Amino acid sequence: MKYNSLNKDIFNKNRALFSQKFEKNSLAIFNSNDIMPTNADGTMPFKQNSDLFWLSGIDQEESVLIIVNNNSAFEELLFLKETNEHIAIWEGAKLSKLEAQKNSGIQKVYWLDELEHFLKDKISEIDNVYLNKNIHARSSSEVQTRDDRFRNKIKNQFPNKKIKEIAPLMHKLRFIKSNLEVELMQHACNITEKGLRRILPIIKPGIMEYEIEAELMHEFLSNRSTGFAYQPIIGSGSDSCVLHYIENNKKCLDGDVLLMDFGAEYANYASDLTRTVPVNGVFSARQRNVYNAVHRVMKQATNMLRPGTDHKKMQQEVVKIMEGELITLGLFDRHDIKKQDPKNPLFKKYFMHGTSHSLGLDVHDVGDTSAPMAEGMVFTCEPGIYIRDEGIGIRLENDILITKGDPNDLMKNIPIEIDEIEELMNS
Repeated sequence: MKYNSLNKDIFNKNRALFSQKFEKNSLAIFNSNDIMPTNADGTMPFKQNSDLFWLSGIDQEESVLIIVNNNSAFEELLFLKETNEHIAIWEGAKLSKLEAQKNSGIQKVYWLDELEHFLKDKISEIDNVYLNKNIHARSSSEVQTRDDRFRNKIKNQFPNKKIKEIAPLMHKLRFIKSNLEVELMQHACNITEKGLRRILPIIKPGIMEYEIEAELMHEFLSNRSTGFAYQPIIGSGSDSCVLHYIENNKKCLDGDVLLMDFGAEYANYASDLTRTVPVNGVFSARQRNVYNAVHRVMKQATNMLRPGTDHKKMQQEVVKIMEGELITLGLFDRHDIKKQDPKNPLFKKYFMHGTSHSLGLDVHDVGDTSAPMAEGMVFTCEPGIYIRDEGIGIRLENDILITKGDPNDLMKNIPIEIDEIEELMNS
């Protein structure tokens, strides 16, 4: 992998936390993600299963982690793809057992062809089999995963064993970030900062959106990032109002704003930034007013990211603040609010998304947002105002660590004030 080797202590601690959560006389199985095909003999870049990585640090396909709780005696086992001469020549050698031990802290490492025999012996001794599944509120994929296929196999081979879900346990554990995880996320944010500082001086009327995307990718790869943590949004003019615009294929025009939502990934951990800038380097009076409105909302929303905050109530408070800003911008008035349809409130025309989501190994990371916020959680803060009739979409976004005290903005060093943005663009 491109990133520097990680300390195995983080994975040892994570497995210890997980081992406290599942029942005695049980076995938990974690599969790596598949390498997904494209066409002919092509494949997509490999992205490791986040749960497997969180527990082991193993960043390789065809890997299986098994944790056994055999009446207070815990066993940890890794099963890996073994290198042969063909693989070594065409792909490069896979992890050796010694390398896997060093990376993960797991001492019992076997080749994948030994897994079948192990399962037949071990599952007969236990009561429950914990299996993994992508149980995420935003997931809509119909693709069968390696975990899905493995689940079918276990059900067919061991029909009398009780199947339990790993996902709820992992969601609770991964919701709270350790100090080392925060360091990795901060590093990803720092790379993202370098990317923004690289592109601001080159944004001028006539530049193509994809040219900006290319400069960001250059900066990310140069800093040992695998690249973007998610598909970047580089939307100018009217496309600044399209929430998930990813074509990034237009010319940036004089007088337009440019909304850029991107983040570097480092060691599988994500960052998530949004900045909106004037293509010509100077905000118009209207653009400046909308920008300042979003920034004021962002500051107040960030201050709400504290232990004990209810996620749903926070959104309701942000909406109240946003309504005041939208009135000030002349988009509607208080009389209009009194007459609005409660099922289709006026603010949704201009601010139609949530203010915060969990961030970690995944951009929309796992975690139960119905639970109160707690120290160690990381959330984005990303209010926006989108005035489609005027072709002005402005969103600002930073990544915030919840602490015992004030919120810790992991992107506090990244330019956001209008004066600094304009100065950097005209330098």
